[in-house]
Amino acid sequence: MKDTSMSSVQKHPSISKGRIQAFLQEGQWEDVNINSVLYDARVSAEPYVRMEAWSAPDQSRPGFAQAAQQTYSAISVGHTFGNSWTTHWVRVRLRIPKEMEGRQVRFLFDPGCEAMVWTADGEPVQGITGGEKSCLHVDHILTNKATAADMGEERVLLYEVACNHMFGNGAFIIGPPEPSREFKLTQAELVVMNTQAWAMKMDLNILLDMYNTLPKSQPRAWEALHTANAMVNAFDADDTKTIDAALAISNGFFAQKGGEANHQVFAIGNCHIDTAWLWPYDETKRKIARSWSTQVDYMDRYPEYKFAASQAQQFEWLRVLYPTLFKRVQDKVKTGQFIPIGGTWIEMDCNIPSGESLVRQFLLGQRFFQKHFAVRTDVFWLPDTFGYSSQLPQIVRLAGAKYFFTQKLSWNNLNVFPHTTFRWIGLDGSNVLTHMAPANTYTATAVAREVIASVGRHKDIAYTNESLYLYGNGDGGGGPLETMLDRLERMKDVDGLPRIKHEDPSKFYSHVEKTSKGLVSWKGELYLEFHRGTYTSQAKTKKFNRQCELLLRDVEMLSALAKVGAFGFEYPATELERLWQIVCLNQFHDVIPGTSIGMVYKDTDRMYADVVASATGLKQNALVALFNNVSVDAVDAASGMLFVNTTMWPRTDVVAVGGLAHDGVQQFRKHDGAALVVAASVPGLATKAVGLDANANASADVVPVSVFSDSRGNVVLENLYVVARINTQGQLVSLWDKASEREVVADGQRANVFQLQEDMPILWDAWDIEIYSNEKKKDLPGSGVTVVDEGPLVASVSFEVAIGKQSTLRQVVSLSATSPRLDFACDVDWHENHKCLRVAFAWDIHSDVATYETQFGVERRPTHRNTSWDMAKFEVCAQRFADLSEYGYGVALLNDCKYGYSTLANTMCLTLLRSPKAPDENCDMGNHSFRYAVYPHKGAFDESDVLQEAYKFNVPLVSVPIDYSAVQAGLSAVMAGLSLSGAPNVVLDTVKMAEDSPSCLVVRMYEAHGGHARASLATRLNVTAAEKTNILEEKIEALKVVPPTASSKGCKSIDIRFKPFEIITVKLVVKQ
Repeated sequence: MKDTSMSSVQKHPSISKGRIQAFLQEGQWEDVNINSVLYDARVSAEPYVRMEAWSAPDQSRPGFAQAAQQTYSAISVGHTFGNSWTTHWVRVRLRIPKEMEGRQVRFLFDPGCEAMVWTADGEPVQGITGGEKSCLHVDHILTNKATAADMGEERVLLYEVACNHMFGNGAFIIGPPEPSREFKLTQAELVVMNTQAWAMKMDLNILLDMYNTLPKSQPRAWEALHTANAMVNAFDADDTKTIDAALAISNGFFAQKGGEANHQVFAIGNCHIDTAWLWPYDETKRKIARSWSTQVDYMDRYPEYKFAASQAQQFEWLRVLYPTLFKRVQDKVKTGQFIPIGGTWIEMDCNIPSGESLVRQFLLGQRFFQKHFAVRTDVFWLPDTFGYSSQLPQIVRLAGAKYFFTQKLSWNNLNVFPHTTFRWIGLDGSNVLTHMAPANTYTATAVAREVIASVGRHKDIAYTNESLYLYGNGDGGGGPLETMLDRLERMKDVDGLPRIKHEDPSKFYSHVEKTSKGLVSWKGELYLEFHRGTYTSQAKTKKFNRQCELLLRDVEMLSALAKVGAFGFEYPATELERLWQIVCLNQFHDVIPGTSIGMVYKDTDRMYADVVASATGLKQNALVALFNNVSVDAVDAASGMLFVNTTMWPRTDVVAVGGLAHDGVQQFRKHDGAALVVAASVPGLATKAVGLDANANASADVVPVSVFSDSRGNVVLENLYVVARINTQGQLVSLWDKASEREVVADGQRANVFQLQEDMPILWDAWDIEIYSNEKKKDLPGSGVTVVDEGPLVASVSFEVAIGKQSTLRQVVSLSATSPRLDFACDVDWHENHKCLRVAFAWDIHSDVATYETQFGVERRPTHRNTSWDMAKFEVCAQRFADLSEYGYGVALLNDCKYGYSTLANTMCLTLLRSPKAPDENCDMGNHSFRYAVYPHKGAFDESDVLQEAYKFNVPLVSVPIDYSAVQAGLSAVMAGLSLSGAPNVVLDTVKMAEDSPSCLVVRMYEAHGGHARASLATRLNVTAAEKTNILEEKIEALKVVPPTASSKGCKSIDIRFKPFEIITVKLVVKQ
């Protein structure tokens, strides 16, 4: 009689669940559960499997051609490969045994690390991920059906074994690499899989996941548990035919379809290869080939499968290093299975790079995709970076895209971001349709709980019933596995689950555009409430980046003006593109934020040195072309200096010129002997010649700066504009603005106060500064305040600060005769452990917001902590300045290479250095030099010239030694090819030659304050036509070129109207 008195499944579901879990697990029960029948045949002994290996010297990564010529030695399972980052080639000779005839045969090879499978004639076939259960991929299909002829044939494969795990070689996930890791070859065998057994295991995993995830109020959850339990009951390990009965049970469950109104998941495979992180660039190049070769193979086997990959740099490496694989990728792009996406050179950080760098990311990326794939992507793809500038929507639109994907805001550690699918509105009002995968990952594993979460976590499901689902092993590459594709096929239309289909992300967005109902909007930056330490870590890299961005700006401008100026100059377009590619590469979202291993920064140091050396040479070439008629070869032979102003504003600066010893020099700087020369009233985008004879340049007369001590022992720096008082600890106790007759430093408080705070985040060491860090800090007083320079052009004092037991800081505070700006130059010998160095300024300013420069604009952020959203912004990112202003007055804190700021009430801080120990155990240890400055100004920020001053602080005048007697009256017009007037809120930022039009000049401008403007771009060049373009330099509309008039001094002009924060690119056709 059948016992129906109770159901253990219903009465004791946890026991049934435990039973099913045990049935699936390896270990204690694997000889009697499903794992005992996964293979019908297995052989690993000779003569079926023979192996021999060759180890490459040191940490070299020789290619196939070199490896094929080496002498190999026999190895067997149990062999170890090492040390970390070394490469070993294994030649495998295989013979298929008779019992595998008629069956699909695979070779399983697990070296405990990553590897690439090559054919005997040098074709890359697929990647191998060994040693890691969560992303294990060690099988390679030898033949889909072994024939009798195969039985006697020897097959030869080569495995390029890379001694690193998917996530590098650290002892823990973000740990510094261990140099002596070894990896054991644990498996090398030919197998025939029992496909029915694997199918049963897959079904059980899906059913168990559905039971665990679906609400227990839904009958479908209980049906899943009942079905799984019944399958286990049907199975007999001694009779594999029982698997068919078990599958018949699950087939009944999966045959029940979902309704048409069910949520639709658009699935897209990806592998998100970090271009560098816990491994160096050179290993990434191999990860790309390993990952993408595997995916191309899956495309052959799964026609419906679609895979997306971003980062044009990675495609370029593949093109150069693996040309046949690149051709296979190109073929799959044509079929629509391999989808280039993103449109940028790499998946960049969006906090540290300048606005022009963000433009170049798209310019390089979109042009590469167009050239090699005839594709222009409309999806900006950036799943994993640490915050998103509010100017990105406009830049994305100007790059020919209109959609945006990310998911990183799901990492917020204070507030839950409220949207999934929404319109993101940028500073200027541009918007992009944005989606953040509700599965909250870009490395999903195609399991039921994740696709169910795509419904449950969708915050905008009231407006749209679709979501993207990104699956595949990632960060370290790999991508989707065969098992993932099989699970998605099984789950694609099942009651209890959302509907799933493989689709191009662009089609997902297009569908949402057509079917959504009243999507919500989010205005302004997408601030990540996490990873705030990335504004500061790896300070040297950030300094190099700023230096290279500005150096390339000058090189392009000077070279372009030399090209169109009829000097017979050849614009170095190819080399400039190479240099920009390097700079953009190092802006990857784990490199420039400072979150990679030390090996990466050894590489970037060499790469930046290359950029600086080459760009400096190019700059000199342009200067020679422009000013060869007056320049001299050596500074000591000069009778004058020519100052070249590459900013758009007129300026008067005190310039330090090394190696100049002339009787007419008014002052020599003490610490290096450089001559100080006044460059007075140098026009914007033009030049000014200054004679070194004392009487040659009367317009350079200035009121001298002075230095003295007051009755309280403070050292006083005073010029025509301000009086700065520095106490015996090196702190600024007073800054008096003479013209405004007001004190800038808050009463009873101080500025330029160095602070050392404990810096121990919860997990992500190099990434995070936590909110509690500010609770444990101490002020660091300086000592030994000494007068260094005494005027008349520059006055300065120096002092030292002891930091802990091993670190020291030396600072020089200087004031020139020509500006109210107070400069602070720091040299730090830094050897701390989980400490953070900041400098604080308490101003006599009252404002609820501070203004921070972002790319092509500014962000205004709260100075209070009213809400949790305000509190989350306790550390924020800025480009060259932050400003605190009230009605009528303000003060700005400028920097030359720092990015982390915080403002609470009236106190503004600049974060200078950190000392995390993972993933680079030596992060920022050693010597650092950097500058910051205080700039008091009349009027609130929008009425001030803070932006101009920040440019001047970062972009010094270019000095050219000249024979002053050779200067002609019209010399200042040599560079006066361009000028911008009529709109003080508009910035002329970039001048370059057009990408595809050698006779065209490109000028990029932006409105910087958030207002409308009408500007006049004037030029003496023979401009025959002008057009407004996007950032890809494609025409938007024609612009009228107004001929010279009596009042225009011989210049043609173009009238340009700007909306608030608008970026405008103009292409000028120049006839030489």
